[in-house]
Amino acid sequence: MLIDLHIHGPHSRGTSKQLSITNLEKYARIKGIDLLGTGDFTHPVWLAHLREHLEERGGLLYTKTGFPFMLSTEISSIYSQDGKTRKIHQVLLAPNFDIVEQIREALLKHGRLDYDGRPIFGLPAPEIVELAMEASKDCFVFPAHIWTPWFSLFGSNSGFDSMKDCYQDMLKHVHAIETGMSSDPAMNWRLSQLDDKAILSFSDAHSHWPWRIGREATSINTKPSYTSIIQAFKYKNIEYTVETNPSYGKYHFDGHRNCGISFSPREALAHNNTCPVCKRPLTIGVMHRVEVLADREEEYQPKNATPFKTLIPLSEIISAVTGKGIATAFVWKEYNELVQGSSELQVMLKMNELELRKRSRPAIAEAILKNREGKIQIEPGFDGVYGKPIIETKIIKKGQKTLSDF
Repeated sequence: MLIDLHIHGPHSRGTSKQLSITNLEKYARIKGIDLLGTGDFTHPVWLAHLREHLEERGGLLYTKTGFPFMLSTEISSIYSQDGKTRKIHQVLLAPNFDIVEQIREALLKHGRLDYDGRPIFGLPAPEIVELAMEASKDCFVFPAHIWTPWFSLFGSNSGFDSMKDCYQDMLKHVHAIETGMSSDPAMNWRLSQLDDKAILSFSDAHSHWPWRIGREATSINTKPSYTSIIQAFKYKNIEYTVETNPSYGKYHFDGHRNCGISFSPREALAHNNTCPVCKRPLTIGVMHRVEVLADREEEYQPKNATPFKTLIPLSEIISAVTGKGIATAFVWKEYNELVQGSSELQVMLKMNELELRKRSRPAIAEAILKNREGKIQIEPGFDGVYGKPIIETKIIKKGQKTLSDF
């Protein structure tokens, strides 16, 4: 069962206003995701939408057509600790609407919930965990995208150097971490302090489109119930995770977006972590931050490590091969022909080569196979800029027109 539990509704900052349970179900099925988080259960309008469109059953919520959701939300904590401003995002999972109401009532004592689907509180990270545990021991809390510079547990600008420093006596209730798009499990294996934590991957999708939803996901082999899924997380019973190439993430390299500067950690150090254009400190990315905190070599792999699969979303691949915009009618046509009667993740992970070549143009089929093997070159993302797949295609001329040989 492939699941994506970190998404947002239409009331979070920077999200699509077309987000709805109907659209989320439609594109989750197309993507090949078997269960979604609801996102943003703290927001009153979105919560009303969830109550209207979903029915509780076995700790999960179901649409009228039987697609399952799990109650989830993301909370932003901004507070001061040890003389430094901390900005930590955490994902909360809850077993039913009654527990959600208890969490909302507790949060309302500290601020508003109606201005953003991802509300901000001055509560330290451990107090958010304690609040959830007081609502129900069945709640599950984990730090979101733990490496991103601005809002994460290990973030270079606002985070901590250890989970213990962040969570203190509440660490015993935190059983997992989320990799985020700019890191993958191998990068997290390098920190021995994470050895007892499940490594989860979810999309943090801000829209329902298939190049956002399910771009990172976690596969578990268990029945679809809230308790079974939470137990799988707690005891690290995970089949594999789906990861984007870390270079595709918006904060993999160091850099300055406004100045057009992108550096590897070694290059950044050669410039004293300072932008050569504006002379201000660079935004230190995930790769650099991992090097600072790692206590193991890059090649380290733990025994019985949970495997992971590295993929760039299919729409991105088609767009890169053809030179067409990701949301253009041309890319949608190619995409729909490939996933017809199947799903994107089935195409990307399991469809045999012969079938791929029957359904798509040669260059697209080749790129999908390279993507499956993790061989797509990526221009690394930095300082809020997504990485870019680099796919070379032959050019042929026909009459006065120049066409990509795809």
